[in-house]
Amino acid sequence: MRATTKVPSHKRHTKLLKRVKGFAKSRQLVRRAKETLLKSGQNAFAGRKQRKRNVRSLWIVRLSAAVKSQGLNYSLFIKKLKDNKIILNRKILSEIAINDPKTFDKIVKKIS
Repeated sequence: MRATTKVPSHKRHTKLLKRVKGFAKSRQLVRRAKETLLKSGQNAFAGRKQRKRNVRSLWIVRLSAAVKSQGLNYSLFIKKLKDNKIILNRKILSEIAINDPKTFDKIVKKIS
């Protein structure tokens, strides 16, 4: 019986090893390279979710700092926004607070 999968499997292994080029300790062994590649995909997925969390918390910290200078706290500010039916998300509010303080002051005065 002769081996008929030698060329395809070698091609697959070569492609796999090329994808893990530059990774630590998984450059030679095919099995280790495959495990590393799977794990890196999981980490990349989790990292994208974490980045969204981190950016949202950054907006909240920026808003909190901007609102403190107006004599409010963050949670009260958000509650008053909702009560007055002002629909602006945290990203936009954060950008306004940084780039256009006068407009942010108007928003705070409107909800007070």
